[in-house]
Amino acid sequence: MTLTSTDSGTDGRRRRYLREPVPLHFPEEERVPESKVHRLLTNRLFEAVERELGDHALVASDQFVYFDPSDPKKCLAPDLAVRVGATNRLIRTWKTWELGAPHVGVEIVSDTDSSESALAATLERYRRAGIAELVRFDPESRDRPLRLWDLVDGDLVERDLSDPNAFVCDALSLHWCIKLDTELGPTLRLSRDAQGIELLPTYAETEQAALARVAALEAELDRRR
Repeated sequence: MTLTSTDSGTDGRRRRYLREPVPLHFPEEERVPESKVHRLLTNRLFEAVERELGDHALVASDQFVYFDPSDPKKCLAPDLAVRVGATNRLIRTWKTWELGAPHVGVEIVSDTDSSESALAATLERYRRAGIAELVRFDPESRDRPLRLWDLVDGDLVERDLSDPNAFVCDALSLHWCIKLDTELGPTLRLSRDAQGIELLPTYAETEQAALARVAALEAELDRRR
């Protein structure tokens, strides 16, 4: 028995098939337990990067990144993913065959992915996805809170952190650093300078700075009166 497809051939004629097509489903989300601290750490980094690069980069957080159009199980969900030169817009999923692979992917470690076996699986997915730079931040680690990898000749190679250039984010022309937050403890930030002084501000920090400038101007006006 033959089935008639509603699709047409390249010449505009209907074409018959032996079965109905079975479309692949690429889920948009998966419920994974995460702590409030993990969510706040992710949000602050995402806000700062989107504010800085949103006009000329695609910036996403916790969206599934699919890297095999034939297998929806081959995916990952970076806490932050950035592709420079792409249009920033709301996306439900990130399909690398449509949008290209992210240039940068960030993983903020939680209790569910802190093991070495979980790390090995994560590294393999990032390698297969073709993501150029992987950043792994573990706020609970005293020895190695920050680790970075580059995709070199198809291999994901970890950086030597004794190298003076180890913390440079090549794709973003910025510097990775860890700053102590009074509320959250160690936080992953990006800075315009190697010393970590000119941090990319979050929206809240930008608003606080603006309010501080207004207060300073008002105080100066009162003084002159």
